[in-house]
Amino acid sequence: MDFKLSDEQRMLEETVGRLVRDGYPFDVREKARTSELGYSAEMWQQFAELGLLGVPFSEDFGGFNGGGPELMVVAEGFGRGLVLEPYLATVVLSGTLINSLGSDAQKEKLISAIVGGELRLALAAYEPEGRYDHTHVTATAEKSGDGYSLTGNKAVVLHGDSADQLVVIARTGGKGTDRDGLSAFIVDANADGVSRRGYETIDGLRAAEITFNNAAAELLGEEGKAIDALEASLALGIVALCAEATGAMEVACDQTLAYIKERQQFGVAIGKFQALQHRMVEMRMELEKARSMTIFAACSLDAPAQVCAKRLAAAKAIIGKSGRKVAEEAIQLHGGMGMMEETAVAHYAKRIVLIDHQLGDLGYHMQQLERLLDVDDDAA
Repeated sequence: MDFKLSDEQRMLEETVGRLVRDGYPFDVREKARTSELGYSAEMWQQFAELGLLGVPFSEDFGGFNGGGPELMVVAEGFGRGLVLEPYLATVVLSGTLINSLGSDAQKEKLISAIVGGELRLALAAYEPEGRYDHTHVTATAEKSGDGYSLTGNKAVVLHGDSADQLVVIARTGGKGTDRDGLSAFIVDANADGVSRRGYETIDGLRAAEITFNNAAAELLGEEGKAIDALEASLALGIVALCAEATGAMEVACDQTLAYIKERQQFGVAIGKFQALQHRMVEMRMELEKARSMTIFAACSLDAPAQVCAKRLAAAKAIIGKSGRKVAEEAIQLHGGMGMMEETAVAHYAKRIVLIDHQLGDLGYHMQQLERLLDVDDDAA
């Protein structure tokens, strides 16, 4: 398996790196975070102008025709800048699901708008009682005229408070955690019957609890057959989150190293103390483990389903474990400064820890990994 970036992927990496370095200093990020929207609309348009919103989509829609490795490159760069904009929610989760399920007319309308920066979406898949189980769906949709009427509750919908439209997973058949019977719908976020309660999460992003009460919905794809496309989009989401975490972990390591070289105690920089040097080395080792597993996962999306699922679970579990180690050490080595809102490393630590709780935490993915341990990788 070749882990080297292609020329196009390197160009993409350089584009994202330059954007984050030049346009996303910490003070600018904090100003956007505390705004009413929670991120910068101007930065979102820059993403569009640079072609970043089209990375996973066909060239027919102005896209890059990329896959897991390309999204990994973008997400890692965004992790270095603690990017607030709804890239994961709009492009990776919602956009790729529309791309898989939508009719030609739906894709022409919606994906073109995503790529152009005109449409922001949020995936409403998870429910309060289901925790990380995407098949635990009690929201229902019934045929109503030319469309559907949707009722139910969705929890922790990333960027659901500012989305223009929602991609909602609801049941048109089956019950409980049945895989069959799950359908995907487009719902206008401001339509009658849609109630949103938005809030800021502890890592500075935005989410919402959303209630649907006979809301008008438009079906994506075949009724009751959304599960495979949903899981493919969630797999891309896991790759993007793992990559974002490695980018944030890298900056946390760099900032911690710079701090211990500068911070003086007893007339000498604390970075001279061997015990702290060892802890710094351990942080770097955790970062490299996380990065290696992320690359492996990104290159495994075309493997047989169960092999891919095992590698994704392993990567997300490593991110949860190694990420927490790096975040905690960064705070500890910064001392009291590491707990201050004015210190960037505190925000990196919070984002790294929160990534563990998106699309399944360490415990959840360890359970998935245990279930899949007997899967033969040679089947790939």
